[in-house]
Amino acid sequence: MRWTNPDKSFGCYINPYIEDPKHNLWDVILWRFGHYDEPHVLPPDGFQYPAQPHPFDATSPSAVWIGHSTFLLKVGGLAILTDPLFSDHCSPIPIRSLKRHQQPAISIDDLTAVDIVLISHNHYDHLDESSVCRICQKFPNVQWIVPAGVKKWFTKKKIANATELNWGESYSFMDRCRIFAVPAQHFSGRGLWDENRSLWCGYVVECNQKTFYFVGDSGYNSVDFKQIGERWPIIDLSMIPIGAYAPKRLLQGIHVCPREAVQIHCDVGSRLSLGMHWNTFTLSDEPVDLPPYDLFLAMKEKDLPFETFLPSQIGVPLNW
Repeated sequence: MRWTNPDKSFGCYINPYIEDPKHNLWDVILWRFGHYDEPHVLPPDGFQYPAQPHPFDATSPSAVWIGHSTFLLKVGGLAILTDPLFSDHCSPIPIRSLKRHQQPAISIDDLTAVDIVLISHNHYDHLDESSVCRICQKFPNVQWIVPAGVKKWFTKKKIANATELNWGESYSFMDRCRIFAVPAQHFSGRGLWDENRSLWCGYVVECNQKTFYFVGDSGYNSVDFKQIGERWPIIDLSMIPIGAYAPKRLLQGIHVCPREAVQIHCDVGSRLSLGMHWNTFTLSDEPVDLPPYDLFLAMKEKDLPFETFLPSQIGVPLNW
């Protein structure tokens, strides 16, 4: 299947299935002054998600959540990182409100191997300069996979091993795995003048008869995820965001809520899904402990086995 990349009208990418989402400065100001406030149904005291990881086997394909959207996956003898963010802040300058409140499960110093790094888009909480440079210093031969328009950022940092992909394009790593860029519904930009000048995406990776899907950041639409499920009838593992969804009126187009995350889980037929993009930074209004509860309610509503979609625990390795 070949996807049509977002229209790049006037030099900017535009999402094909929604109008331009509200994420401009004026909306942020209104948000901070309470214009988008909404109530939350809090989890009951003592709530625990009703499924826990199975016993871990170090010889099988594994995934460990380092925090936010950063996973370390080991499969087919390869070590793959997603959106590495090891810094204390997810901003270009230290901002107290954007300080990490859960430390990374693994430090860069503790990493023993990194072969491939997947970057979903260029926002500061997904493309972190300090983390990129430290990984390059320790693993100079690492292969970076980035969306269209992001390679020039790596070139400016004198990082040569970066390959950029449009939706539907793929890259073969030493004939050991194949990486496909797939659609996401989001936006990009690192400053005032580069909004949507580069692409955003998710990735599907085929490796050693296993397939995993890293959603990246995305809102939900009824087209892209169903088509991904049609293209890959078997997806062994999906990493799906479950946080940063409130206020819904402001963020719905660009961030899925747990109910929409469960719909992605169903659309792609994932055998196991792990929640990410929560419990690391405070980027939105929902309480930090709400995403697992909302995930529980969404899974219960669809009568799905809870063990097939876990909210993830930082630092706890899982097999898939």
